[in-house]
Amino acid sequence: SSTVLEAIYKTDNPMLNAVRDYEEALSAFEKDYNDKTSDRLEICSAQMDKLDAWGFEAKVQEILQRLKIAFLDKQIGTLSGGQKKRVALAKVLIDEPNLLILDEPTNHLDVEMIEWLENYLVSRDMTLLLVTHDRYFLDSVCNDVIEIDNGKIYHYSGNFQYYVEKKAEREAMEGSEIDKAKNLFRRELEWVRKMPRARGTKSKARLNAFEDTKDKAFSGKVETKLELGVKMSRIGGKILEFIKINKAFGATKIVNEFSYIFKKGEKIGVIGKNGVGKSTFLNMIMGQEQPDGGRIETGETMVFGYYSQEGLQLSEDKRVIEVVKDIAEFIPLADGSKLSASGLLTKFLFPPEVQYSMVSKLSGGERRRLYLMTILIKNPNFLILDEPTNDLDIVTLSVLEDFLTNFQGCVLIVTHDRYFMDKMVDHLFVFEGEGVVRDFPGNYTEYRNKKEQEEKSEKKEDQSVKVAETKVEKKETTENPAAKKKLSFKEKSEFDELEKDIAKLEEEKTKITLLLNSDSANHEDVIKWSEQVSGIIQKLDAKSLRWLELSEGV
Repeated sequence: SSTVLEAIYKTDNPMLNAVRDYEEALSAFEKDYNDKTSDRLEICSAQMDKLDAWGFEAKVQEILQRLKIAFLDKQIGTLSGGQKKRVALAKVLIDEPNLLILDEPTNHLDVEMIEWLENYLVSRDMTLLLVTHDRYFLDSVCNDVIEIDNGKIYHYSGNFQYYVEKKAEREAMEGSEIDKAKNLFRRELEWVRKMPRARGTKSKARLNAFEDTKDKAFSGKVETKLELGVKMSRIGGKILEFIKINKAFGATKIVNEFSYIFKKGEKIGVIGKNGVGKSTFLNMIMGQEQPDGGRIETGETMVFGYYSQEGLQLSEDKRVIEVVKDIAEFIPLADGSKLSASGLLTKFLFPPEVQYSMVSKLSGGERRRLYLMTILIKNPNFLILDEPTNDLDIVTLSVLEDFLTNFQGCVLIVTHDRYFMDKMVDHLFVFEGEGVVRDFPGNYTEYRNKKEQEEKSEKKEDQSVKVAETKVEKKETTENPAAKKKLSFKEKSEFDELEKDIAKLEEEKTKITLLLNSDSANHEDVIKWSEQVSGIIQKLDAKSLRWLELSEGV
């Protein structure tokens, strides 16, 4: 099994190969300076110039950083499913193909990664074929939509919003045409019944036309609507209370002194970067993990339904209907009636022939739908949904949204699907790191807009401070022009020393940069040398700034 770094650089991309050849030539030149290594380095440099590849390494580093791939020395076989998907995505982005095919690229990415990927794809000059359930992503990135529906392919020249509008128009028009065909079919059917046999040419033509009308009249697809109308358990006055909760892993704080009283009917989104502790937070609610301090009090009537990424563990050797019957033969519905396991499976779009097939035969989307069904038939009154939109089709998502909108219990949602989050939640728990959990009153887009406004305000304040400082400096110089013309003996000595220090630091920076670009560098060396370069740059900035101040008096 190759490492992540080896897998990413294993490519036919001429630009990436040019970067590799140049780094190898540079390493050989550094080890043994002679005419041969010098000529090779010159040839490789010319190839880099020809392909304009000097900025390519920086682009590679940006992609790896944005997708949070810092585990370059790990073996591919040891990675989690989400990590493998991010590595595969990074590799195809680095290769820069003319045609890029992406199947659910936003799965296993956090919102920050998704928003970067959106902007990246929009800015690239490539043809993109994309399969995704992420409606905001689809809206932002794509300018054409292809729909496969009932064995037919439909093309829409626009984004997702345009597709929704035009699909509704198409279905309304098709419905009108089918209604007309049905009316004509009923009239022609009377004529066919009265005619013993069509012998004349005109009669045969009319009979052929009748068959065409019949086909059109019954061409409409059979409407199969997903229904999630299961009953909710009664919910009491006390739901769930967090009282000064603390949780940490080593030095990393997850939550610090967090308190909250959950209320009936509220829908809360949970957001934060990957690894900040969102799943740990959900596990504490479910009692799968205990807080380090504080108390969690749960109401007596609470029935939790936890839809998690790790919870999808259906028995492969069972039939679909057996999975449901293991929970209940008959399931109570919201209207007070009861439905058999088979009947409920039909409502969840599992026809009889699929109900008796093995779980191992189901697609990823069908497994997700079955898993969701097994949670809902337990009649929960507090739903915890961890990435519920992964592998669900858009129709199922729409039905789930309608169900949750009318759900009277509590809902806690962790998802990277911004459209789903915006439509569902009343407010957010924002995990900001270092144990800070902020309660934001609004959905994700409102939070994002608010955050951008705060960042702009902070930037303006910083600029105002810099302008004010510059004005003060100019004023002082204007009022005392002699001050910028003379240096004391001590300042002159400092100025001379600064010039020497800056030259040494520049030389040191060049040496370490060459080491960073060499093939001999391992992952640990790269981290160590990068930190050294960062420290040198900080020293250079400080000394250069002081040198500029003193240079006005030289």
